[in-house]
Amino acid sequence: MDPLGAVFAVLTLVIFICAGIFALDYMKGKERRKSFGVFFAASMLVEILLCAASNLVTFYLCYELLTLISMPLVIHDRTKEAKMAALKYMFFSLFGAYFALFGIYNLGRFAGSLDFIMGGSVDAATWEQHGTILMITAMSLILGFGVKAGMWPMHSWLTSAHPVAPAPASAVLSACVVNAGVLGIIRSLWYVLGSINLKGSPVQTAFMSLSLVTVLMGSVLAYREPVLKKRLAYSTVSQMSYILFGLSVSFGVYDSDNALSSISYSSDALTGAILHVMAHAFIKAALFLTAGAIIHHTKAVKVEDMRGIGLKMPFVMICYTIVALGLIGIPPTGGFVSKWYLATGALSADIPVFSYLGPVILLISALLTAGYLLKLTIIGFFPGEEYRLSHAGEDIKGYRPGLLMALPIATLTLLSVMTGLYPEPVIELIRQIFI
Repeated sequence: MDPLGAVFAVLTLVIFICAGIFALDYMKGKERRKSFGVFFAASMLVEILLCAASNLVTFYLCYELLTLISMPLVIHDRTKEAKMAALKYMFFSLFGAYFALFGIYNLGRFAGSLDFIMGGSVDAATWEQHGTILMITAMSLILGFGVKAGMWPMHSWLTSAHPVAPAPASAVLSACVVNAGVLGIIRSLWYVLGSINLKGSPVQTAFMSLSLVTVLMGSVLAYREPVLKKRLAYSTVSQMSYILFGLSVSFGVYDSDNALSSISYSSDALTGAILHVMAHAFIKAALFLTAGAIIHHTKAVKVEDMRGIGLKMPFVMICYTIVALGLIGIPPTGGFVSKWYLATGALSADIPVFSYLGPVILLISALLTAGYLLKLTIIGFFPGEEYRLSHAGEDIKGYRPGLLMALPIATLTLLSVMTGLYPEPVIELIRQIFI
């Protein structure tokens, strides 16, 4: 396992372990608890194998297997909505995987090797002779792996799967499984095809455009969504495309046998993209677990029905508020550091229109994120005088989460802050991987 795979594998382990501990309490007394545990653990194993893959064929096999193994987590409740959401998740993922398979087939024809080698193995002569088909190959890989990462227009599986899946499953789907798409794009473009060849190409323009459209669209739809878990799902669609935008402006950032003349080209954006993979994973897992704790104890699913929840579950809502501030990009959280690098990287890339349009859209999205996340904090802690009068003397002891729920939430909240307070070791590791 190389350093990049190790970063994603460790992140996967941390999220799955936290969500698994949470599930011990959350799934207590529920049907099919053992089968959930089996598929939950199997999904973790397959994703770690995916991170350890050393060539694109092995990676693709694990990528497909991850879809099949994680689908039972979505269908777990066996309701009509759960069955339809699971089928949608599978069909969308397989459709995207076939796009990726087309790209892998072409790489098998033109690349010297499908092994992961920083800088890629497609030589300059092949690019000169088969440039058009290689551009089509790159776009098919982006679109194919982008489905798992929730990129428009094949993003809607996320918003169907998350509301019906158990909270621990939603946490790992949103924090880990979607990262398989990001890793697929990095592996295929940086490690096999050679991203330097896409610098300034129509592929880069299309990739930047799709990612920014997804950022804005996801934020707007999240702002309008009344159901909490579905709101967080739209948030994942938006936030994952922050990462994709960082990758899209970073084509050309690596060292190779033929040292690049502009080695610092948009390296901040690439650093920000990997940082945001980590920050988003910790934050979004914590958000889904806090949402699960609230729904588990109150049975409320809409944000408006959770008025006063901060008075009933203060610990959970304090953690929710901290990680929400991180997703908005408020210091000292990891979300602030990653978004800072994404914005400065885009500005330094000096790409016409996108170097300025990107940071503007990221700022608009951050404002919308504040609107759709902090509303629950506001009505949770400040429900209004009418609420206080109607609930005077209410017994709230039943709303306190147990240790198995509280500990994972606290751990993920702490990690989201620590990545903001001490980002230097991670930044140094990222730069050693790519430069």
